[in-house]
Amino acid sequence: MLNVVAIVGRLTADPELRTTPNGVSTCSFTVACDRNFVRQGEERKADFISVVVWRQTADFVCRYFKKGSWIAVNGSLQTRTYDDKNGVKHYVTEVSADNVSFAGNSGSNGGSNQGGYQQSAPAAPAPRAAAAPAPVSYSSGSADDFAVIDDNEDLPF
Repeated sequence: MLNVVAIVGRLTADPELRTTPNGVSTCSFTVACDRNFVRQGEERKADFISVVVWRQTADFVCRYFKKGSWIAVNGSLQTRTYDDKNGVKHYVTEVSADNVSFAGNSGSNGGSNQGGYQQSAPAAPAPRAAAAPAPVSYSSGSADDFAVIDDNEDLPF
């Protein structure tokens, strides 16, 4: 069986970190994903996909992402049900994320930094060595370095 989901889109709201009674970090958020197909004369439609992350991934999302940030999510599709306080049963389908990463570049968010992470300046180039050694030439070898194998008998391996 195969249950794999990969989505790329923008966060619709700032993610909020919650903790279960057992002390496990969790975070739920919604990703807006544009559809590939656009009918002529219509605007491009988007799907709003619910995602849940746990433990260190939840901490990562809440620390580095904010509303409007590009995000890439890999995980699996899960369904669950719950009864509200009025006794009405609700069905929920969401992506349970295994991996979350940055998507897009830092300039794709209107020039602001995404989710609070800082992109460091490029490191200064390393100083060059005074002189590089000459490359080794293998064309100067002789055929005497190789042994002739008699192929009339069994091979040695």
